[in-house]
Amino acid sequence: MAATVWVEDLGRIDYKKAWDYQEKLFKGTVDLKIAQRKEETTKKTNNYLLFCEHPHVYTLGKSGKKEHLLMSDEQLAAIEATYYKINRGGDITYHGPGQLVVYPILDLETYFFTDIHKYMRYLEEAVIRTLHDYNIESGRVDGFTGVWIDGETPQARKICAMGVKSSRWVTMHGIGFNINSDLTYFNFIVPCGIEDKSVTSLEKELGHPVDLDEVKEKFQHHFATLFNVKYKEKKYVV
Repeated sequence: MAATVWVEDLGRIDYKKAWDYQEKLFKGTVDLKIAQRKEETTKKTNNYLLFCEHPHVYTLGKSGKKEHLLMSDEQLAAIEATYYKINRGGDITYHGPGQLVVYPILDLETYFFTDIHKYMRYLEEAVIRTLHDYNIESGRVDGFTGVWIDGETPQARKICAMGVKSSRWVTMHGIGFNINSDLTYFNFIVPCGIEDKSVTSLEKELGHPVDLDEVKEKFQHHFATLFNVKYKEKKYVV
């Protein structure tokens, strides 16, 4: 039976505000699972798929190095960007306008499978299939997460970064998929801690801007197929 996933489009939203909202949904799900185990409730958990864009922001994961941010606080302010040390896996990455950010908050144990590596590969596969819809062949690179174009060549370039957190098989954080991103902002970091590979966007690969909502719909379709879900729309309330 297909699992139900609530879809919310948060629009362009401050990173910290979206992070706080994720934490609220994540904590609610984890707390409910703990109550279930104690037989204090029979209420079921929910699954969520959050879409958004962020103003210019750099985020550093738990395994990242601060020196991979190549800017001072003053320089960050000059380019109107913010910086956060956060609780996902991975190193440093950039989010900004024109990038499709997806945060799945899923109860893997109840509805899907208990395998984080499989979960990560499914997220990558949803992006790979979305790119295939635009006649762009992409894939994975051994030893790295995310989605790459020409991944096993000297021209390897990353188009989608990933970083997740999980507790009690509940997920949060997710992917940053470069659609119409201003790639110059990646010049101020060592993206994902990888020094010898570049980044790209769907716009750069195709040679023209792409409608973000169109990409979102294609991604949703492939996500639903891979994870066997049905969607319900939920309006985000500020």
